Amino acid sequence: MSKYIELTNENFDATVKEGVSLVDFWAPWCGPCKMISPIIDQLAVDFDGKANICKVNADEQQDLTVKYGVRSIPTIIFIKNGEVIDQVIGTSANKEVLTEKINSLINK
Repeated sequence: MSKYIELTNENFDATVKEGVSLVDFWAPWCGPCKMISPIIDQLAVDFDGKANICKVNADEQQDLTVKYGVRSIPTIIFIKNGEVIDQVIGTSANKEVLTEKINSLINK
């Protein structure tokens, strides 16, 4: 089973520079983050080989959190070829909405 990619300062740019990436900024203590975690895990399976499904631990990777202006978690950022295209803050987006956003970026 495919798993999401854990991003750090060291691998972030190399991972998101080509193709489509969904990046979930989260923290272990965050209740809403735990709620969407199964969705992120499923997207990693659904888009294996088509898009990068990634997570950033906001507590451990504060430089990335600041760089991308993440002020509340969960924040999901959509990146295409290294450029931030869209973002979703909180748990408002369900699996269908996230899937649709990823597919629209893949097909652009």
